[in-house]
Amino acid sequence: MSNIENMTMDLFAEPVTGPSVDVIEQVRNYRDLLNLWNYEYYVLDTPSVPDAEYDRVFQALVAIENEFPQLKTPDSPTQRVGGEARSDLEKITHAVPMLSIHTETDFSRGGAQAFDERVRKAMGWTESMSAVQYCAELKFDGLAINLRYVDGVLVSAATRGDGLVGEDVTANVRTIRSIPLRLQGVYPPVLEVRGEVIMHKKDFERINEEQRAKDLKTFVNPRNAAAGFLRQLDPKVTAKRRLSFYAYGVGEVEGEALATTHAGILDRLQGLGFPVAKERRVVDGWEALADFHEWGAEIRETLPFEIDGVVYKVNSLAEQASLGFISREPRWACAHKYPPQEAVTVVEAIDIQVGRTGKLTPVARLRPVFVGGVTIANATLHNEDFIGELGLMIGDSVVVRRAGDVIPEVVRVLPERRPEHVEAFVMPDVCPVCGSETFRDEEDKDTRCTGGLFCPAQRKQALVHFASRLALNIDGMGEKVVDALLNADLVKTPADLYQLLPLEIMSLERFGEKSAMNLIEAIEKSRQTTLNRFIYALGIRHVGESTARDLAMHFRSIDAIQKATIEELLMVRDVGEVIAESIRHFFDQAHNLEVIDSLIASGVAWPEPEAIATDNEVAGKTFVLTGTLPTLSREEAKAMLLAKGAKVAGSVSKKTNYVVAGEAAGSKLEKAQSLGVQVIDEQAMKKLLGVD
Repeated sequence: MSNIENMTMDLFAEPVTGPSVDVIEQVRNYRDLLNLWNYEYYVLDTPSVPDAEYDRVFQALVAIENEFPQLKTPDSPTQRVGGEARSDLEKITHAVPMLSIHTETDFSRGGAQAFDERVRKAMGWTESMSAVQYCAELKFDGLAINLRYVDGVLVSAATRGDGLVGEDVTANVRTIRSIPLRLQGVYPPVLEVRGEVIMHKKDFERINEEQRAKDLKTFVNPRNAAAGFLRQLDPKVTAKRRLSFYAYGVGEVEGEALATTHAGILDRLQGLGFPVAKERRVVDGWEALADFHEWGAEIRETLPFEIDGVVYKVNSLAEQASLGFISREPRWACAHKYPPQEAVTVVEAIDIQVGRTGKLTPVARLRPVFVGGVTIANATLHNEDFIGELGLMIGDSVVVRRAGDVIPEVVRVLPERRPEHVEAFVMPDVCPVCGSETFRDEEDKDTRCTGGLFCPAQRKQALVHFASRLALNIDGMGEKVVDALLNADLVKTPADLYQLLPLEIMSLERFGEKSAMNLIEAIEKSRQTTLNRFIYALGIRHVGESTARDLAMHFRSIDAIQKATIEELLMVRDVGEVIAESIRHFFDQAHNLEVIDSLIASGVAWPEPEAIATDNEVAGKTFVLTGTLPTLSREEAKAMLLAKGAKVAGSVSKKTNYVVAGEAAGSKLEKAQSLGVQVIDEQAMKKLLGVD
């Protein structure tokens, strides 16, 4: 059996009873995997699996070794603290071993209670005795470091390594500004300070932006970015990366003890010049520990750094000493993690979800997996390009991530686990909801449904847009009213609005006779509109108010626009290939044409657009409107200018010919004055237009 086949065995099958050949083989597979993952995580800084999967395999191996002690060997990963040191860095032997602490896999309050019960039992405390006092801290997701100070001066820094021997990263640590090179205050002759080197979220995001800009590979998470930079052979690289440090304990201390409690040590370290996370508490009993665990989860997303849990430590150093250690872990400390935000599962299928704007979003249907405190079975895949960048095939094993309330997503594929039979994903040619054709929007890199007026997935968006102020302007028809009409199944397309009866509207919640009649009147009023408003109301992708007006003026009828070729559409001012293709796709759908015919049959009409005047003083000139005009609304002034062939822009630039300023004109007026653009009032504008 090959190594790859060994690694892809069912890792979490229940061990069979008795030390059979299968059990021995299973133990060998577990150890090979854990050793591989240790090497990837601690040496290469490129983990292939999330922490949650490592923990599950580790616990499975512990369970077998506990059941069959004869299988436990000195080289088992369960007997080690960490990974191997890199061969290209000098080694430092720790004066006091850097041991790992026990990890609670019960993510509930019960995890805190279980730890407290173990402590009380080991101390021989009965239920009638007082609560144990603990120091509760955050569990940083970074790289553990031991800093050695002699006579107050930093002399060396080492990674955890295998717990006994670490890597010498002194030169790189000296570049971290939060680590003091010389201690302040009164300090012992020899002091080893232990803590975590991390990268703040904002620095991580900045570095990945730089990587993307250079077309380089981005980092998986802040922890691995920090670890990679700390262990650079060139300290100049580390110096540019803004690493941070937080102290959480001590190693060797020569001379008088720093304090009698763990909390006291943290306070003393802070006094010596070390950063110590302020999010820490001294509490009594397991319930207070559980409260701290829940509080940490609440503030987790607001913290400037990543955490993956909290840490509980018996506060009294004398009690810590009496509790001692068991195997590889201290009895007096525990890491209480949060549910994993990443986990491994299998993509069993890829379905399509059609959004309210017609965007087709691929959704991975997953083998259910526990991530971030919930079981998830779906994850967004964004678009076709995203799937291509991942190299994802249906049937692949993937890492999925869920953080807070963020929609779960697939973050990477594990090609080494790919089975023989996988299937490539192909974006559908037709909308799975309405059957209309789909088209690729190259500008936004999305695939979209073209049945905007007909598609059930887009009904709400289509109706809200159709009734909006710049479209058919149906007063009183906002999102809540549209929701009510859809929930009552009274409308399916915009054309159905003109068939509504007062009694139907009165049947809706919060509608009385008067409000129903007001809505009916607003709908009736909207039957008389303009061609440009009607075109805009159709909700054609990329066709805004300005483009709708240009189309109306150029073609002068809806029938002409429907029949226009791509080449003819490109002749319209400011219409490029993306807009022309979007228009053509929309009118190629029979469903959309049926709705348009129904609207016209329902009495929606408009006068023939007036030809744009070109033989006047303002034709082709660019105007910007700002402030409140004396007699005209902004829309009225804009319409007058457009009718004379002028352009109306939203911002001032060197290309602006006139700024029409009214009362309370603001930054646009100031910019016009700074650029030397001519500023006129409403009266001067009317004079230019030849209007009294």
